[in-house]
Parts: sequence; structure tokens; C-alpha cells
Amino acid sequence: MSRKNRQRNQVVQVPAKGQMPAAARDSAAAKRWNSQDSFANFEARVGVGTDNQSSQGSYGFDFISRNRIQLEAMYRSSWVVGAIVDSIADDMTRAGIDHEGEVDPGDTAKIDRAFERMRLWDAINDTIKWSRLYGSAFGVLLIDGQKMDQPLRLDSIAKGQFKGILSLDRWLVQPTLSTLVQEYGPDFGMPKFYDVVADSMALSRQRIHHSRILRLDGVDLPYWQRISENLSGQSVVERLFDRLVAFDSTTQGAAQLVYKAHLRTYAVDGLRDIIATGGNALDGLLKQIDMIRRFQSNEGLTLMDAKDKFEAHQYAFSGLDNVLLQFGQQLAGACGIPLVRLFGQSPSGMNATGESDLKIYYDNIKQQQERRLSAPLTKLMGVMFRSVLGQDMPDDYNFQFRHLLQMSEKERSEIVQQVTTAIIEVYDAGLISAATALKELKQQSDVTNVFTNITDEMINEADQEPPEPSEGDGSENGAEGSGTEPDAIEEGREAIRGAA
Repeated sequence: MSRKNRQRNQVVQVPAKGQMPAAARDSAAAKRWNSQDSFANFEARVGVGTDNQSSQGSYGFDFISRNRIQLEAMYRSSWVVGAIVDSIADDMTRAGIDHEGEVDPGDTAKIDRAFERMRLWDAINDTIKWSRLYGSAFGVLLIDGQKMDQPLRLDSIAKGQFKGILSLDRWLVQPTLSTLVQEYGPDFGMPKFYDVVADSMALSRQRIHHSRILRLDGVDLPYWQRISENLSGQSVVERLFDRLVAFDSTTQGAAQLVYKAHLRTYAVDGLRDIIATGGNALDGLLKQIDMIRRFQSNEGLTLMDAKDKFEAHQYAFSGLDNVLLQFGQQLAGACGIPLVRLFGQSPSGMNATGESDLKIYYDNIKQQQERRLSAPLTKLMGVMFRSVLGQDMPDDYNFQFRHLLQMSEKERSEIVQQVTTAIIEVYDAGLISAATALKELKQQSDVTNVFTNITDEMINEADQEPPEPSEGDGSENGAEGSGTEPDAIEEGREAIRGAA
């Protein structure tokens, strides 16, 4: 007898007064059977594992990530799949980064121009898209004059040697599964080389060292599933495939109802006899129906036998909008993109603007940027410093992803006023120089779009101004004790205020 049957056939005994219940004794003695951690009533067949319909439910593998043709067909044919794959990639690379650390603003401007010239953000965008669609994608660092199968050494990169990034999806490279990285670090246990297939548009049949690759994965998998996918990730489409089918089926079913929205019926006396007889009787009936179909309009007149009956049936579409909205919300939740971004649909209800949904979504984008783009971009910035500036990346250099939530004009003006006031107060206190103040104002231009006309020449000229003399240093003004400042300092202060 199975355990379930034994549980059903157990006789409930009422304990005598003063005795511990049997269940309590079993629990105390740790002899009770293992719990399923969920409610179950075997007599009523309620709960999972109680021989009901819910107990027959299970989960299986779709393995859509392995079907490249189906993924490409879905990406090309379904605008929903296209939006799911493209939206997050576009938002992760839309705003760019802000540079931090002891780096000259002119140098960071050169790096930003190099990003635009070599279309690096576009290449990173493509790599993110294909990683989300296929499960993994690789951005290959194109460094002129260096062998692809050799480890990347930043000190070997000369100025102007970096030429861009080539984006390859998982089906264009074959990882060396027998040769893995053995050095401890973030790449430990990952493929050491990637062989480009012969069908690739570039670098065909070449072996690429992992240090020359910016690798991005769609959905991270546990160990054994990653092994089954040749150490690649999973397509984001695979998790939401069932919700996508439900949404498309519901949408298409609602569209099919349009054909049945207006049904007309025509009752003919003795129709079966006419059909059975055939000949002239049937031909006459068909000719009459054809005339009704052709000439029935708001200006026409329908002629029929007195015993015939014509009726029009209207179909009501009540409730379909709620059904479609519910499936759309499930799909939006499955892909992590709010309705206002995925469908371009404003939320319904009083005072509903969708701003809270976008804030949560942008926070999710920021989290994905930090988790998936920080390490690849750090490697890329090391290459950019060597190739664009001819120097190593400073130890204190860092970057921050710009927030995607756009400020209103009022918010922008308030930030400009607060930042400008703070810089001028610090400058008036003598804590920073005029050149530093101008640098701070120029750095804020990326956020506020103000102070964009501050040039490097203005900063250099301000940097050459003489420092403010201290009291009692023997200078003319100091000897007079008038408390006035030199003309150069005052002109520099006026320049700061003028720029503000």
C-alpha cells in the first residue's frame, strides 16, 4: 500500500484525558513523515499531490535557445519579440556614461568623440541584443597588428591601434570546451579560446583569446544547464514563450471575432426540398441569394417570399479589452518591461501617468548595466586610454551610467541653480581655484546642458592666474591692510559668475 493510501485509511483516535495526542508524540519523537510544505486534504482531494488535476501539472524544457531558426523567425515576425529584445539593449546604451576621477575633461571629451567615431555604443548595443535573442554574444576588440589568439596586454597597444568592436553571436563562434581558463579570476572555468566559424562575415576560421572578447549572456543558467548549452546562456524569449503564445493567441482570436461581428441568416421555407430537388429550383434560390448580397444596402430593397425570414445578429465584444490587457500585463511582467515602454500604452485609471513604472524599470536597467556592462566597459576603457590618449588608465578612474529618467525644465533649472551657487560659494571661500571652479561647471554640462561654452582655453587661462595672497605676506595690498584682493583674482571671480 502506498504512503498516500495509508494516510487516507488511517483511523483518527481521540486521546484519553491527560494523554498526549498521537501527532504530538510523533512530532516530539521526530518520527512523523516528511511534510510537503503545502496544504493538502486527501479526503477532499485538495492540494498538490492529492490525486486531482493540479497534481498532474508539471514543467518541462522548451529548449528554444537551441533553435536558431525559430528564434530568428520570432524576432523578424513578431513585433513583441522585437521590442522585448531591443528595448532593454537600447535603454542600456542610450544615455552613455559620466567619467569620474582625476582625468582632464579634455581627455574624456576625446574618448567620447572616439566612441562616436568608431560607433562603439552601436556595437555594444548589437552585442546586448544578440545575447538576449540567442543567449550569448561576443564583442571582439579589433586591435590592428596584433594576433587574435594571444592574450591582450594593454601596454602593447599603441596610440590609434584600436579600430572598433565586431559583434558576433553564439552561432558564429565555437568555444573550446576542452581548454578552459585555469587562472583564478572572473573568467575561471570559462572557455579560453573562441573559434570563429567559416560562415562568419569577418575573422572567419580565426581563434580568439578570451581576453580580447567582451562577453555578454542573456539569462544565466545553473551549472548543468550551462554545460548542456556549451557554456552559453539562455535566450530571454525561452522563459516567456508560453506567455507570448497566450498573448498572440488571444489577440488573433479577438481579431477573428471581427469576421463574426455581423451575422445574417435567411430562413427559406422548404429549403431541404429545394436542395434535394436541385435543377431550376436550386438555381433560382442561389440567384436570389446572390441578388440580395449584391444589392442589399441602405438605399436598396430586399425582395423575398412572404414565408421567408431574414435576420441580422450582432455580436457584443464586451470584456475582450480586459482579457487582452491581462495577457499583456503577464507578458510585460515576464520580460520585465512595463506596458508604457513595451506597448507604448498609457496606464488607465485616475492620476495614472506611468512614471512610477518607468522609475522601477529604469532602476532595473541600472542594475543590469552595473551587473553586465561594468566589467566589459572597464576592459574597453583600458584599451581606449591606450589607443586614444597613449597612456594607461588612471587608478582612480571610474565611470557611472547616466540615469535614463529625463528631468523636466523646472528640475533642471533648480539643479543648475543649486550646483552653481555651491561652486561659487566654495570659490568665494578660497577653497578652490578659478580653473577648478570652471572644470566643475563644465562637468555639470553633461547633466544640465548649461555651461557648454566653457572651453579648455578658458580653463587654462584661469589656471595661470596668480594665487590670492595671504594676510601679512609683505605684498602691497597686504601691507595696507585694506582687505582688498588683487585685480586678477577679482576678474577670475567675475568670470566664474559670468559663466554661471
